[in-house]
Amino acid sequence: MASLVRHVTFDCSDPYALAQFWIAALDGKLGDGDEPGDPEVLVESAGAGLLFIRVPEGKAVKNRVHLDVQPQDRTRDEEVERLTALGATVSGDHRNPDGTGWVTMTDPEGNEFCVERSAAERAGA
Repeated sequence: MASLVRHVTFDCSDPYALAQFWIAALDGKLGDGDEPGDPEVLVESAGAGLLFIRVPEGKAVKNRVHLDVQPQDRTRDEEVERLTALGATVSGDHRNPDGTGWVTMTDPEGNEFCVERSAAERAGA
């Protein structure tokens, strides 16, 4: 049997705080026993587990790997507004006049991720 991806791991300065953002973004839940100050914190969600690990150095360059998130019960643009209210920042707008495209955002520690159109938006195109 081949290997399976167990988690997508993020280096960060405050695992618990960053996990709180992603819990809200993905409607996830905190891993069992994870608490503020822990050096590793897990976010469990329907799509994938995200593991946040404390490292001493800050983020210096663009991520080589990033998440693409797809809203399930709202439009891409509504999701961008919601994530901005949670603390994310728009870093690149790649939306096209015909409705295609995506928005590149950063989480509160500067990790890039993209927000795609919902399945309903794709089906209606």
